[in-house]
Amino acid sequence: NRSSDLLRVAQKLGFSSGSIDEAVDHMTKMYQLFIEKDISMLEINPFAEDAHGRIVCMDCKITFDDNASFRQRDVFALKDWSQEDEREVRATKANLNYIGLDGSIGCLVNGAGLAMATMDMIKLHGGEPANFLDLGGGAQQEQVTQAFHILSQDKRVLAILVNIFGGIMRCDVIASGIIAAASEIDLKIPLVVRLQGTQVDDAKLMIANSGLKIYRKSGS
Repeated sequence: NRSSDLLRVAQKLGFSSGSIDEAVDHMTKMYQLFIEKDISMLEINPFAEDAHGRIVCMDCKITFDDNASFRQRDVFALKDWSQEDEREVRATKANLNYIGLDGSIGCLVNGAGLAMATMDMIKLHGGEPANFLDLGGGAQQEQVTQAFHILSQDKRVLAILVNIFGGIMRCDVIASGIIAAASEIDLKIPLVVRLQGTQVDDAKLMIANSGLKIYRKSGS
């Protein structure tokens, strides 16, 4: 059972016989906390025994699973947003998967795999991506617009590349968001759009008729 497993772990770690029970108690509580609070990493290092036989936990790092925020509202309410990248804060509020980087080419992609491949493609041709941004499969026009706001307000971004494969995500929804965002923010930097998949012909027509300077690239 769990207690006997933890006892063996404590023995293997070299705790003295007088401190074994306390070490097991600490590890038991760590396990309970890990499960109850949806923790993805709980690290105590060093976890040691002092010269008097007392168990000491010198340093602790905890990472919580973002996907469990709805279950752990009390924990996530403690988050200090001032310590986060402002771009990532805005993306989180818009329910976008975004990680800010230091490059000059903003990326707006659907699907984590395609997003990573797009970033690799940019680097292969000598560029540097400014971000990882995965719209996911169920994004709405408002999220697309918010994504453009985040990208366009990053002073390091000199161009934006949109790379969409419309499987679950419809290309015309993306096109609507692109047109709305580009019109609203009066986009001044080059915008290159590659669309392929569901409703792609409608999306291309919408972009062509928008009157906006958008460079279209047909999917292959």
